Amino acid sequence: MQHNFERGLVLLGCGKMGSAMLAGWLQAGVDPKTIYAVDPFPSEWLQQQGIHLNTELPKAPDLVLIAVKPQMMTDALPALTAMGNSDTVFLSVAAGISITTYQGILGDQTPIIRAMPNTPAAIGQGITALIGNSSTHSKQLEMAEDLLAVIGQVVHLQTEAQMDAVTGVSGSGPAYVFHMIETLAKAGAAQGLSPDLAMQLAKATVAGAGALAMHSNETPEQLRINVTSPNGTTQAGLDVLMDTDTGLAPLIDKTVTAATQRSKELGRG
Repeated sequence: MQHNFERGLVLLGCGKMGSAMLAGWLQAGVDPKTIYAVDPFPSEWLQQQGIHLNTELPKAPDLVLIAVKPQMMTDALPALTAMGNSDTVFLSVAAGISITTYQGILGDQTPIIRAMPNTPAAIGQGITALIGNSSTHSKQLEMAEDLLAVIGQVVHLQTEAQMDAVTGVSGSGPAYVFHMIETLAKAGAAQGLSPDLAMQLAKATVAGAGALAMHSNETPEQLRINVTSPNGTTQAGLDVLMDTDTGLAPLIDKTVTAATQRSKELGRG
């Protein structure tokens, strides 16, 4: 961890995402005595980390991470308004809450960074997209990236409007993949495998293919071509999956569009 957070790190909400990030920070060498967590129902794990838990917060911390559920936001934020319009950075991983909303509560001069991580963050395999407002300078973005890097890759967006599409692809995407595993296993069981064996094969296949796609120098398209012998078994399966009317492409397009549209609706409140 490049930064030392002498003024403190505040973690507002410590559910699954907050806990995953906190675990990563502690592992990366952040001093637990510089971390302040606020959580109404702290887990046993959280109580054992040697951090300041539900105590008085520092007046001007380096950064406040907002990781509470959007519904809890209205209760949680007023306590932090005194830290607004200063050089305390607010980093939000709460879905659907816009930078404008935060600026309305914290003040227009407040450095605010909005980020969208996803659930593989729990094992350090996430990907997070972020965007800062005009009050955020490059050093503050670097600090946020440093903190988010403990849960996986970090990418920068050009506009906040792109956050809805990110939600549709990587934010909601793990659920699409989990459903793919479910359906692949069911189809294997329907062909005569035991359900347990079909599930083992489906999980390992999806995990292995994903890892190969990540680590190979070849594109996913080329990797698909490499596996496909002319008139072989893979070709027979792909003829169904790649049908332009009934195959996976139109279905995934509709799926991502629906999730993106819902993200836009939620953002409008």
